[in-house]
Parts: sequence; C-alpha cells; structure tokens
Amino acid sequence: MISADLLREGRLRAGITQAELGRRVSRPASQIARWERGDVKPPLETLRELIRACGLDLTFGLASYDDSYLAHINRQLGVSPAQRVERMRKVAMTQRAMRKRMQASVD
Repeated sequence: MISADLLREGRLRAGITQAELGRRVSRPASQIARWERGDVKPPLETLRELIRACGLDLTFGLASYDDSYLAHINRQLGVSPAQRVERMRKVAMTQRAMRKRMQASVD
C-alpha cells in the first residue's frame, strides 16, 4: 500500500485528476485508479515515472540501484508522506540556516 499512498499523495499535491495523470504517462485512468487503491503495485520505474509526471521526483539518494539496495528502498517507501514532508522541512531549514551563515561571513 505504500506505493498506492505515495502515488495518490503525489497526484493530489500536483492538483491533477487520475485522468490527467493517465494522459501524462499514456495509461488509462482506470490503471491509475487500480494503482492508487493498491489493487496492483506498479513496478518501481513506473512509480518513478508517475511521480515525475506529478512534477515531483522519487529518489533514494542513489545513483543507481539493484537488488543490493532493496532494504534501503523499502525503508524509504515505509516512511509516511507526513514524515517525508517533515524531513524535507528540516532539511530546508538547515540549508536556509547554512546559507544565512555563509552570506553573513561574506558580508
């Protein structure tokens, strides 16, 4: 169900319908609905394509992946959307603070 939640969250954040997402990835809206309900799990590359079509990116901090990264990938997919948002908020705050310190040292 993680991929279903991730896909639905990405689509809703993009503000698009299942039909629009289907058009963007050349798939029927019924297939998008099946993935979002969790009836069928899309392959990882398809999930990445769907998330990109929502204007987002699904990354795992890896240049490439194979079976040796499955544990890492599963941990990342196990994080709820709210937890991902909170992590990114913390990262953004840290980066902002670093930029301010760097700018202050230049001035």
